[in-house]
Amino acid sequence: QVQLAESGGGLVQAGGSLRLSCAASGSIFSIGAMGWHRQAPGKARELVAYITRGGTTNYADSVKGRFTISRDNAKNTVSLQMNSLKPEDTAVYYCYMLAPSVYWGQGTQVTVSS
Repeated sequence: QVQLAESGGGLVQAGGSLRLSCAASGSIFSIGAMGWHRQAPGKARELVAYITRGGTTNYADSVKGRFTISRDNAKNTVSLQMNSLKPEDTAVYYCYMLAPSVYWGQGTQVTVSS
């Protein structure tokens, strides 16, 4: 069993920055892709970004150029640096990992005020 613990959410003004982190613990043998989804009130969960074990990244068009995903394979962590935040980035952010089943974090709230 794998547990994911997220940290770093909070309240920030538009234009500000936040950094989300997610650490995996438990029976980990190998982690493949890692990433972040988000879900805003009344909307479906959407992919924000993911990164493969080899470091290939992919971003939603809405966050390209503003968000950066990174991982530390030795520490089993994934991070999301979010810059130039906008009110529409307000959502609960969930990290996930493929190990090899998919595991989800509990979610962390990000609120961007205008």
